Amino acid sequence: MSRITATLALTFAALASTVPAAPAVSPAVSPAPDGDHLTVTVAHTGDPALDGTYELYCHPAAGDHPDPRAACARLDKATGWGKDPFAPVPPNTPCTKQYGGPATAHVTGRWAGRPVDARYDRTDGCEISRWNDLEPFLPATNSVR
Repeated sequence: MSRITATLALTFAALASTVPAAPAVSPAVSPAPDGDHLTVTVAHTGDPALDGTYELYCHPAAGDHPDPRAACARLDKATGWGKDPFAPVPPNTPCTKQYGGPATAHVTGRWAGRPVDARYDRTDGCEISRWNDLEPFLPATNSVR
């Protein structure tokens, strides 16, 4: 080995010892996406076991909702292009004047990346249908059907 080669080798070795080691490369980990999370408050169903506040997480299904998997599946089915499962009854919609009982529900949170703040009751045929369309996300009630 020539004197120049030896000098270069020693110089590179000295430099390498002063440069901090590169951090260990770990596999790419993407952050968990914000899943769908809803808070459901139900009252006056006629069954005290159904009344209360439930947390529901979807994708994956979890929470203290009585049936998270079925509730998430129902919401997934009701969600589609141009369809909002939490949309109110459009104004001036003709509805039967039947009464479905005193049950109420309030839903807040995020679904499909959008904020939710929806209220449900069973005061006429349209509202009864709107509620029933989301069972088992909303509980089947013992209220008048």
